[in-house]
Amino acid sequence: MSDTDNGSEPRQSSVKPVNQRGAARLAAVQALYQMDVGGTGVMEVVAEYEAHRLGQEVDGETYLKADPSWFRSIVAGVVRDQTKIDPLVRSALQEDWPLSRLDTTVRAILRAGTFEILERKDVPVAVIVTEYVEIARAFFENDEPKLVNAVLDRIAKQVRGEVKR
Repeated sequence: MSDTDNGSEPRQSSVKPVNQRGAARLAAVQALYQMDVGGTGVMEVVAEYEAHRLGQEVDGETYLKADPSWFRSIVAGVVRDQTKIDPLVRSALQEDWPLSRLDTTVRAILRAGTFEILERKDVPVAVIVTEYVEIARAFFENDEPKLVNAVLDRIAKQVRGEVKR
């Protein structure tokens, strides 16, 4: 954690425009959050993001251009595999921390990251973990990015037998 530009501003602006997968990951986390908080269905959220958010301007904020198929894959995959993903996340947390106790955004980040660790064997664990830690840093300044790092590392070790380092 030697980054000195680690202030309170979201790090979204540091994501390179060519990193459309990273933008898709961020959008997927936001969509999963929206589904969790608002009870919105997967088809409705994906359609809304693809039509009105990915690469669009919303309320004065310009969303990064994202890989729509990567975005769809993460959102639909998390919903489809949630009964497999949630127990993995729960097992990587401390015993006294049920999944429901996590912040909704952290839960969305961990679900998306776990989905990719499980399903995207073509993507190195280091890339997946680093991308989701950066997303956590965009929303949180304190311990949450460390929690995301530790939990995804534990899941990667359990699922793939490897860690980020």
